[in-house]
Order: sequence, then C-alpha cells, then structure tokens
Amino acid sequence: MRVCSIKNSLKVGGAITVNVSNARALARSLCNCDEFRCCDADHAALLPLSRAPGRRQDAARQVPLQPAAFGGTLTARFCRHGFNPFKEIDVSVTSQWIDIAAGNDSFQGYLALPKRGSGPAVIIIQEIFGVNSHIRAVADQYAQDGYVALAPDIFWRTQPRVELTYTGADRDKGIEILQKTDVNLAVADIGASAAALRALPEVKGKIAAIGYCFGGRLAYLAAAQGTIDAGVAYYGGGIQNRLEEASKIKVPMQFHYAELDHGIPIDAVGQVKERFAGRNDVEFHLYPNADHGFNCTDRDSYNPRAAALAHGRTLTFLGEHL
Repeated sequence: MRVCSIKNSLKVGGAITVNVSNARALARSLCNCDEFRCCDADHAALLPLSRAPGRRQDAARQVPLQPAAFGGTLTARFCRHGFNPFKEIDVSVTSQWIDIAAGNDSFQGYLALPKRGSGPAVIIIQEIFGVNSHIRAVADQYAQDGYVALAPDIFWRTQPRVELTYTGADRDKGIEILQKTDVNLAVADIGASAAALRALPEVKGKIAAIGYCFGGRLAYLAAAQGTIDAGVAYYGGGIQNRLEEASKIKVPMQFHYAELDHGIPIDAVGQVKERFAGRNDVEFHLYPNADHGFNCTDRDSYNPRAAALAHGRTLTFLGEHL
C-alpha cells in the first residue's frame, strides 16, 4: 500500500466549495492515495458527525467549523495529514460580460472575479451549447476558488450569445452551429481571450484553459499554439484526430476521460496518452462508470462523485502550475 500524502498545493482560494453530500468524494480527490485505499477512513470522516459512520469516528481529529457556505455548524475532520478543505469562506463573486478584441472585430465573454478581486486566471471553454447557465456556473465556481474566470463566446461568428439546453432541438442546434464553426478561428479566440485577461489588472500570474467536450479540444489546441500556460481537457472530443499537435505542447496538461464515453473510446484515450509518454507534467484520469458530460449538472449523465473528484484534481493541478 502506498503511503498517502495530501497534495495541499492550492495556492489561491484557500478552500473548496462543494455540497456536503459530495464532501467525501472531494476530500478523497485531494489525496494521492492509490484508488483511495490509504486514507479512506480519514476522508470518509470528512462529513458532519451525524452522517459519519460510527466505526470511523476515531480515524481522524475533529474540529468544529462554521463554514459560511453551508449556513450552519459542521463538525469536520482532518485526515491524518492535517488537511481539511472546509474553512469559513465568503463565496461571493462579481460577474459581468466583457468585450474581447478579435482583430478589427470583437466578441463577448462572461467574466467572474473572485471575492478578493485578483488572482491567476482560467479560461472556461464552452461545450457546443454556448455560454449557457451551466458554463457561467462553472466560471463562478472557479472564481469562488480564487481564480479570475473568463468564459468566451466561441460561437459568436454564427450566433452570438447563444444559450442551449442539452436535449432535443437545442442539441441539434448546437451540432449545427459546431459544423459551421472554423476550429482554427475558435482557437484564435482562445488566444484573444488570454490576451484580454493579461491586460486586466485583476489577473496576477499565469493563465490556464479548462475546456469541456468541444472546449476540451480547443484547450488542447490552444496549448499547442502556446497561448496559455496550462491546459485541462474534460472529455475533449476529437483530440485523437489531432495527435500531430501533441509534440507542439510544451505546457502542463491534464486530461479527464469517462469510461463509458462512446464518443471517445478507450483506445482513443490510449492514443492520446501515448503521445505524452514520459511527460511528468501531463496527467490522464479515467473515471469508471462515468459517461460523457459527467461534470455537467444539467445533463442526465451528471456523475457527482466523478465531478467532485475531477474538480479536486483540477484545483490541485492549477495550484501546482499557475
């Protein structure tokens, strides 16, 4: 059994906000135990006392907390390494739509600022459904985590500020817009978004791109262009068809894939992983029993455990590289 060591390298934000029901999954996600075996009892104890199994109550130290985000008193616990993600925090953020220069034109992006007003930055890259309420919520979450978050409107050339749901006619509309989208121009828009962030006084430090589905592919391609300092791709579709770009990527990368994702089969994941063999700054994570879109609360495929685990890993990655 591997000796566990908590990778408490979150350089901004200081705390992570999750629903109490997801606390155990998130606590585990911040520990580098092999499949959660080493400190499982400790992390299972990161729940309110009334919900923690009695046989595990001696596994960890208890500390009373009053997290503002939960609106009440919880008794949380440290794992044996002293890590505790629950601290009293103010999760309020400031958000607005801003204009982003693109040559002689411009497009908009949803900007969310952390409570303290400044920090490193993340570009949140949409799926094929526009900068909808879910993507804005993701940007807000990363602002709560201490990052300046910008979600650019990638479909602005076809239908500016489009917002779609995940089923029926809206899904068909998203596919239609995607087919009309010039991927190279979309990648250029990520570069323009990074330039806009660097010009903001609120941005202190480096910039990462975090993309979902189509946005995951754009994060990968933006990393190959060298316009970002780190990239995170959640179930990025089509990356396996752009493997020639892998050798151009000199920045840290993190990939999240779903075991049940029929659009990105396991052999495709293997092809991408093979291209980064030997790179210590590139991570691959495969989520058992999870499907495409597992991070999205508005999808039927939403998987709270996988989402919490992936979010924790993403925060650790950002803390190490930004």
